[in-house]
Amino acid sequence: MSSFQRAKLALELFVRYEGNPILTAEQWPYPINSVFNPGAIRFNNQVLLLNRVEDLRGFSHLTVARSGDGLTNWQIDPQPTMMADNTTLEERWGLEDPRIVWLEEQKQYAITYVSFGAGGPVVSLAITRNFRTFARLGGLIPPEDKDACLMPRRFNGRFALIHRPIVRGEAHIWMGMSPDLKHWGDHRVLLKTRYAHWDGARIGLGCQPIEIPEGWLIIYHGVRHTTASHLYRTGMALLDKNEPWRVLRRGDEWVLGPKTHYERMGDVGDVTFVTGGVIMPNNKLYLYYGAADDKVAVAMADVDKVREYIMMCPEVSE
Repeated sequence: MSSFQRAKLALELFVRYEGNPILTAEQWPYPINSVFNPGAIRFNNQVLLLNRVEDLRGFSHLTVARSGDGLTNWQIDPQPTMMADNTTLEERWGLEDPRIVWLEEQKQYAITYVSFGAGGPVVSLAITRNFRTFARLGGLIPPEDKDACLMPRRFNGRFALIHRPIVRGEAHIWMGMSPDLKHWGDHRVLLKTRYAHWDGARIGLGCQPIEIPEGWLIIYHGVRHTTASHLYRTGMALLDKNEPWRVLRRGDEWVLGPKTHYERMGDVGDVTFVTGGVIMPNNKLYLYYGAADDKVAVAMADVDKVREYIMMCPEVSE
């Protein structure tokens, strides 16, 4: 397949739900400014979104919304599900952008999120079994760091964390390893920005890693600076199943980018910021994303088509 044919497939891969946006501030049971950037998981035969909600001070907290089909009839918690602890330095100015994975070995859900404190954004971890009570384990990596998620299982006895620190002013995607979720090492760059490309300014993890037969599917956002704005688009890469620090393939093109009015107009225009992904019983991958930083939308693709596309992407040399 030529690069032009692959690019055509990339642009046709994800179909936006005709009822987008699926969650807005107007639907909320209490006063807020905006709702966006949700973590997503299947829980009790429903799709559960853990949404970032910005209040009228400009600070964020996390609130759950549930739906049987992942598209309609959202049941929103009547009050914030997870508020920041303003007495701590770590969470002084709110909680942002959660990602969720099920840890099979530990039989519980791990939520990585951004705590915004006096030292800047830091990756924090909370554990839950029911999305009503949470055990907060605190910060994992020093600031400035964002866009993080644990891998769902351990590798050679160690946990793996995908995250996006700012190092020397550069914004690449990194991976670190830990035996106990407290002590982290073996840090290495996983994916780099690509000069002059759509993902040339900075990149960061999108939704949680998704296991497919070929490896771990990574959805990530890339930013391109223009004279008018910063364009946030979405691309794909593939990691090795047993050694996820090895990148096997990476798409040249984006698969989702600002196009509709609800993606181009909002608190921050020209943003499609994926933070949650769910494979549904109909073999569809639902990507949940913040649209223009003030509403939630969803785009859908056939999982087999996604696998076909990623295996057509260029191999990555060591």
